[in-house]
Amino acid sequence: MNRLLFVLVLLLIFSLSNKNALAEKEGGTLPVEIEAKQLDQKAEILALYLAQHDSPLQYHAQTFIDAAKKYNLDWKLMPAIAGVESTFGKFIPGGYNGWGWGVYGNQAIYFNSWKEAIFTVSKGLKEGYIDKGLTDPFSMNRIYAESPYWAGKVSYFMADLEKFASEYKDPKINLPATAPKIAAVSASPVVR
Repeated sequence: MNRLLFVLVLLLIFSLSNKNALAEKEGGTLPVEIEAKQLDQKAEILALYLAQHDSPLQYHAQTFIDAAKKYNLDWKLMPAIAGVESTFGKFIPGGYNGWGWGVYGNQAIYFNSWKEAIFTVSKGLKEGYIDKGLTDPFSMNRIYAESPYWAGKVSYFMADLEKFASEYKDPKINLPATAPKIAAVSASPVVR
């Protein structure tokens, strides 16, 4: 486990040093923040669930849980919306926007990292929907999406994730031990 973490950190540092070298050629540097931490149980479940969907978001499961706690959201809401809007982050307009956030025609909001996107959209859901009494996908639907089927699809993924979580907790169920035990070693450019 420690060896895997060490290798991930080395790969990340190598990748970032290449980006910094490119930035220096263009006249600047790219300051970076690096973070790694132990997954809690919900994040472990979410990572496995997203891995089943071959999602790039599987490595950011702890970020989903942290954002849900910070903004008092159902931990299944953000992943479920990503399932509907981008097949769990696989088909995006660019800029880590797996939620269709601010996408209107050819216009889209772009984020610098999955972490930034997860926290920004979570905050937007809290302030623009939950705080205004729109607490479930069906009440959110009329503002969030044009499709009248959006809420049903989001609810489907929330229920599917809930079912997956209940099976995960059942000791008779043998789930694959392929989920990462640490959150992604995330690196985000520091905006000053």
